[in-house]
Amino acid sequence: MIRSLFAIFLSVLLLSCATSKQSAKPNYQVFTDTNGTKALKGIINKSLLVNEPSFQWFIENGKYGDADASAVAAFQKNGSKISLLVFCGTWCHDSQNLLPKFYKLIDKAGFPESKIVLVAVDKSKIAVQNLHVKYQLKTVPTFIVLVNGKEVGRVEEYGKTGYMEKELGEIVAAIQ
Repeated sequence: MIRSLFAIFLSVLLLSCATSKQSAKPNYQVFTDTNGTKALKGIINKSLLVNEPSFQWFIENGKYGDADASAVAAFQKNGSKISLLVFCGTWCHDSQNLLPKFYKLIDKAGFPESKIVLVAVDKSKIAVQNLHVKYQLKTVPTFIVLVNGKEVGRVEEYGKTGYMEKELGEIVAAIQ
């Protein structure tokens, strides 16, 4: 019953995001980590990371590298068939390195942000609405590819090869 309700909730959330030109409206809590650094928990979006002075790492880390060409092509070909659920920690160095790379890929491919739900977790990797349990979250960032609300693949942190964007592109390319 709870899984069914959650699936309905997630479908409605993704559908509502897909029908608007903006990503999900942010709904988050602000907390301060042990170093006194501002961090977030909840549903966030790229705009929040770009415009909040506490998250200058997003702009700085986005200056480096370019999106993987094969991943861009995969998103351009199959992007209409998928949505993405991304777990991150604004306090986490891996998230700080990989989220800008992820958005560089998304932007270059022209993938709509409205099809992305970005979930910030606390330092215990606990997400709102127990999404961390539903999706068996172990590490952040975690990039989950969904087709019709069902997971078809994921990349955790840097992936198995160290090239998150390439692995994410391979998952998307394999979708029929």
